[in-house]
Amino acid sequence: MLITHVALKNWRNFKSAQFDMGKRVYLIGANASGKSNLLDVFRFLREVSKASGGGLQKAVESRGGITKLRCLQARKDTEVRICVHLSEDADAATPTWEYTLAFKAEGKGEQRILVTEERVVHQGKELFPPRPDEQDHKDTLRLTQTYLEQVNNNREFRAISEHLQDTTYLHLVPQLLKHADEISGKLIENDPFGQGLLQRIARTPVKTREARLRRIQQVLAQAVPQFSELEFRQDRVSGLPHLAACYQHWRPHGAWQLEDQFSAGTLRLIGLLWALQEGAGLLLLEEPELSLNDAIVGHIPLMVDRVLRKRSAFARQVLISTHSEALLKDVAEDATVLYLEPTNDGTRVRPPTAEESAQIASGLSVSEVMLPLTRTPQVAQLGLFT
Repeated sequence: MLITHVALKNWRNFKSAQFDMGKRVYLIGANASGKSNLLDVFRFLREVSKASGGGLQKAVESRGGITKLRCLQARKDTEVRICVHLSEDADAATPTWEYTLAFKAEGKGEQRILVTEERVVHQGKELFPPRPDEQDHKDTLRLTQTYLEQVNNNREFRAISEHLQDTTYLHLVPQLLKHADEISGKLIENDPFGQGLLQRIARTPVKTREARLRRIQQVLAQAVPQFSELEFRQDRVSGLPHLAACYQHWRPHGAWQLEDQFSAGTLRLIGLLWALQEGAGLLLLEEPELSLNDAIVGHIPLMVDRVLRKRSAFARQVLISTHSEALLKDVAEDATVLYLEPTNDGTRVRPPTAEESAQIASGLSVSEVMLPLTRTPQVAQLGLFT
């Protein structure tokens, strides 16, 4: 299943925004234009949809409360609204599902977050009367929870809940993985920074793990100088999981290194390739080009497509935020490109204009046409800073 359309109101940078999405989506925008905040829409829905350890109240609280979540331009109408359309086919004329959630602070007493609207439409038919309903008005406490997070109420549309829960976000920080034993801190839920990557690999069934690591090994052999082998190891004493790589060396059998000796780029590439093979829901990649050579970055779009084409779940959707000219150089023609344009009334989200699309169709790359829009007029003055 794919998310094909999103409409937002008063969500962080976005006072009002709506846009369509395909199987591959690339977000382009200046610093602080809202790329990370747009990715967070889907992480928020993932958290709301969890019956255990999630829900609306926790999702809002974990983001610093409604005042930090609500758009600064929302002066009078303070309601936050998210609407998503989901379909089995990105080109479907009408969505299979429509889910809308709106909420705001109670405004008195405990300042609880209350649902101001929740509705589910399946193939054009509403599954239940839009909330708040009569029972909600009689018992306001009901409005502190969404139907999406309640297994007793989401039975007819549990497909939405399960799909949103399968969303994966990755912004791997190599240092957290290299020094996991020294840091030994509590993993953030859903491990967005890759600190628990080795534990996830260890929990994977042996045959599946070996098949995935073989595919990663094939890529690393082309991308990393002198690399030859990659294998999973379990420490016999501590039981801790490790990745070991063999590099061609003057020794007959090469030299082996554990992950704490891998380069940052190698770790990020391994994390990316593992994430592409793990799960079937929406995959959110934030600036995957970091720490990687431009020659490798330029092949990320192709790697994404090829890895997923080899899986039965090719329908998996990938949303990538990037500043990279190399990554955007060879974006597929059928990919969705969204430009985040800051304005005095919140950030606007739009696809390329007719003129920009014509330039791309004529042979210019997405990076040549769209990236110049993300550069502020004053950027040339940065070198004069004293």
